[in-house]
Amino acid sequence: MDEYDVIVVGSGAAGMTAALTAAHHGLRTVLIEKAPHFGGSTARSGGGVWVPNNDVLLADGVPDTTEQARAYLEHITGDAVDDDLRAAFLDNGPAMLRFVLANTPLRLRWVTGYSDYYPEAPGGLPMGRSLEPRPLNAAVLGDELRNLAPPYLKAPTGMTVTQADYRWMNLIARHPKGLLRAARVAGRRVVSLVLRRQLLAMGQALSAGLRVGLSRMDVPVLLSTPLTNLVTEDGRVTGVEILRDGKPDTIRARRGVLLASGGFEHNERMRKEYQEDPIGTEWTVGAEENTGDGIEAGMRLGGAVAFMDDAWWGPSILLPRGPYFCLAERSLPGCILVNQRGERFVNEAAPYVDAVHAMYETKSVPAWLIADQNYRNRYLFAGLGPRQPFPGRWYKFGAVRRGSTLEALAKEIDVPPDALRDTVSRFNGFAESGVDSDFHRGDSAYDRYYGDPRNRPNPNLASLRRAPFYAIRIVPGDLGTKGGLRTDTAARVLREDDSVIDGLYAAGNASAPVMGHTYAGPGATLGPAMVFGYLAALDMAGETK
Repeated sequence: MDEYDVIVVGSGAAGMTAALTAAHHGLRTVLIEKAPHFGGSTARSGGGVWVPNNDVLLADGVPDTTEQARAYLEHITGDAVDDDLRAAFLDNGPAMLRFVLANTPLRLRWVTGYSDYYPEAPGGLPMGRSLEPRPLNAAVLGDELRNLAPPYLKAPTGMTVTQADYRWMNLIARHPKGLLRAARVAGRRVVSLVLRRQLLAMGQALSAGLRVGLSRMDVPVLLSTPLTNLVTEDGRVTGVEILRDGKPDTIRARRGVLLASGGFEHNERMRKEYQEDPIGTEWTVGAEENTGDGIEAGMRLGGAVAFMDDAWWGPSILLPRGPYFCLAERSLPGCILVNQRGERFVNEAAPYVDAVHAMYETKSVPAWLIADQNYRNRYLFAGLGPRQPFPGRWYKFGAVRRGSTLEALAKEIDVPPDALRDTVSRFNGFAESGVDSDFHRGDSAYDRYYGDPRNRPNPNLASLRRAPFYAIRIVPGDLGTKGGLRTDTAARVLREDDSVIDGLYAAGNASAPVMGHTYAGPGATLGPAMVFGYLAALDMAGETK
């Protein structure tokens, strides 16, 4: 029977940060991963990291302080999250990032202007706090490159696209910066071809950099090794039961076990039990192995859970290839979201968690994104270029409908024609004045980040007038579920009475979020996941801060 000091379950950012930290502190560490590849949902993500007041931000002159961030998180999370958990995240985040950057080939940069999601709230920053990885040469992974989980969406023709690139490439037909950014991306591709290199970006770069750190620390990563149960002795977690090469096995842990195994987005039973209908597993872009194994293992030992009804939601389009998570599409001018009653129900450019909360609160599932031909002529849409027609298979699949008039479109989607016509007419008035009197779209700096600065007077509002008109079916997708095991400031799993389950830790989407029901900014999933993975390892090493 193998024995280690620390067992980490899951190879996303939380798990790999924890394993790296534990190994750095001299603990014999192993990481087990259910999937045949490492990276989990992190590898599929944009790779953004939201950690206030860190060295990278300060070096770029971002006017951030822990006190500002504390006021911000307190305002947006309210009583849903304990003060001590917020403090643990904020007080230890900069040190975590400093450690990761010192012990991996990762290099991070500020995504200039990518606003906090509530920048007008006390402590919010309109210029943003989000970091993203600089493109990373895949050669640093060596043979492990073949084991890196694939991205959720691949850039065309092997190009390397960062978050900062994505913002401006949406405006390739509208703004000089769009053309310049596209040229930069193309130039990067040419250089890579000449040098015969492959560059990784976003979540791929973050996962790869952390994995290289583990290799340097000689931390074994056991792929295709699912957790089946936790082992206990005298009330303390002392190991894990696993399947290795398809056969039952046990690994013992002297110091503890960290559950960083993701959420339960691909577990139909759990979603039906905890979340509001309509819900399912087909709308999520989370890693398919995320079926709540770690959460349920902790619950079997009496672990308490919280926020199980929530997720890292986002309006999404179910396409033949799978779900597409909308970022810029609903913020750009010339589109609106309506429900089956033909009514707007939300600021279309709102933070994506809020947009889906509104879908459920107003019984607007599914919703329809209504757009005209001007919108399609001007902007990228779900990977399609400006003016590029929607593929026929999208129509056949039911993802897109088309009408020569608004009334004809309304009939296509079974919406009252008069209601849709009146909604568009009212919205067109807002577009002309530049003021959305109903939902205030374009008022926030976050709204405007994915707007069109050449569209005036409001970068998020444009009339829908040019036929044909389109309706794209919108469902409540997600990046992963939010709910998980309740933990303390050292990421130790708690029972309902707040007592600690000795030897058991949780981080990432296997744990209840420090963000509560909200979402602070780009990377506010990965940032806290890494911090609490780091804190779990420090506690197991006897170095709790």
